[in-house]
Amino acid sequence: MRKLLTLAALALVAGCATPNDTSSSLSLTATGFDALAGWEREDFSSLMPVFRQNCHRLAQLPPETPLGGAETLPYGREAGDWSAACAALETTTDTRTYLQTWFQPYTVDAKASYTGYFEPQIEASLTRGGPYQTPVYGRPKDLVRTKATNGQMVTGRWENGQFKPYYDRAQIDGGVLNGQGLEIAWLKSPVDLFFLQIQGSGRLILPDGSQIRMGYDGKNGQPYVPLGRVLVQDNELASSAVSMDSIKAWLETHPDRMMATMERNPNYVFFRRDDGSLAQGATGAFGVPLTAGRSVAIDRSMIPFATPLWVETKLPDAKGQPAPWQHLVFAQDIGTDIKGAGRADLFTGWGAFAQYVAGNLHEGGRMVILLPRPPADSSAP
Repeated sequence: MRKLLTLAALALVAGCATPNDTSSSLSLTATGFDALAGWEREDFSSLMPVFRQNCHRLAQLPPETPLGGAETLPYGREAGDWSAACAALETTTDTRTYLQTWFQPYTVDAKASYTGYFEPQIEASLTRGGPYQTPVYGRPKDLVRTKATNGQMVTGRWENGQFKPYYDRAQIDGGVLNGQGLEIAWLKSPVDLFFLQIQGSGRLILPDGSQIRMGYDGKNGQPYVPLGRVLVQDNELASSAVSMDSIKAWLETHPDRMMATMERNPNYVFFRRDDGSLAQGATGAFGVPLTAGRSVAIDRSMIPFATPLWVETKLPDAKGQPAPWQHLVFAQDIGTDIKGAGRADLFTGWGAFAQYVAGNLHEGGRMVILLPRPPADSSAP
């Protein structure tokens, strides 16, 4: 999973990334459900499948498994913290009552910032030939993660007994991985590959019309450099004009500079074939399929996986106008550039409208996190 994409902002981000276990401080204020704008209009019946999906995943984890979240959170940072709420789910007949009984809302004391990401649909072939000349690489066998002397996890490769950074985008584009049998599909354009890597997953449309999904399977560990920011710094695009469409258009109209510009982002994502149902989204970093309009990528150092979040923001409608959007979503993914309190990347699904919404979503608003109540809490049965 990623997992996650800031299309209308300067920073285009990868949809999924390796989880970050770093804890930090998050300022919260307890509030009531009656203070949530639009709460009474929510479609509560549609939430139950996502809740059950999360609880099934949590049940697979040892109780002490860290889910992430700031050290200042009162509860919900370990898988076992959710056991009572998940057990109660089995006998729930009224989702709204269940939520108000088993969860406590807390307003995040920071202005929220929302963006969107989606699953692109890209023409591809499983064999090289004709217009299909750009490889989609699987994870190389020599790509490893290990603990550095400072205790941080790092990505790289071993060479003659020394641990070195993994090859960057320019080296990989130059053919350093050729001959290893890593090619799992072929695309028509390096630009298609670049944006597939930004999203972290995508659907490939094969010549016979069938579709397969590419899922995230690691990255090279090189720093992520937002291409939108590069083009703004070079005075090629105005900051107000940065979007997926404007960046793609610039690349396609500057073929002589296309590769060199993309290679200024040394980060490179590898894929695997994901044979999960195409009726759902790709699997996010939490290990469950993403649900359009219900899954978000978050900063795991701030918010634990599985946490419900009440979102109050605006989404572009079919006419391109921002419209109020107030719904419950779930922390199921992470992204390279999804950092800080109140930051979330909404998974919008796949297809043209999902791409349009994700590409034009860059809004502020309010975020409220719903943490499970401890079993001893008198408000819980």
